[in-house]
Amino acid sequence: MPIYNKLVRDKIPQVIKKRCLQFETRILLEEEYKTEVTKKLSEELREFEETDNKKDAIEELADILELIHAAAELNGSSFEEVEEVRMKKAEKRGGFKERIFLIEVEDE
Repeated sequence: MPIYNKLVRDKIPQVIKKRCLQFETRILLEEEYKTEVTKKLSEELREFEETDNKKDAIEELADILELIHAAAELNGSSFEEVEEVRMKKAEKRGGFKERIFLIEVEDE
C-alpha cells in the first residue's frame, strides 16, 4: 500500500472509499496543519512551475488558491482580507502586468 503522508482535500477519503480501497487518515493538530499547508503550497507551486499547458496550469492555480484560503484562515484572517490587502498594494505599488524586471539600483 503506497504511503502518502500529506495533506489532502476534505473529500478525498470519500473518493477513495467509493473505489472500495482501504486507507488510513488522521486529523492534524493545529501546528501540524500549519506546517502541512505550507508544504502543500510549495508542492502545488512546484507542480504549477512544471505545467506545460493551460488546463494543468489552471488546475494548479486553483489548488494554490484553495490553500491561500486555508492559510488566511489559519492566520486569523479571511480571503477577503487578503484580497483587500492585495488590491491596496496593487494601487500603491502596482501589479505585475507590465513584466518589469529590475536589474539594479544605485546605492544611496
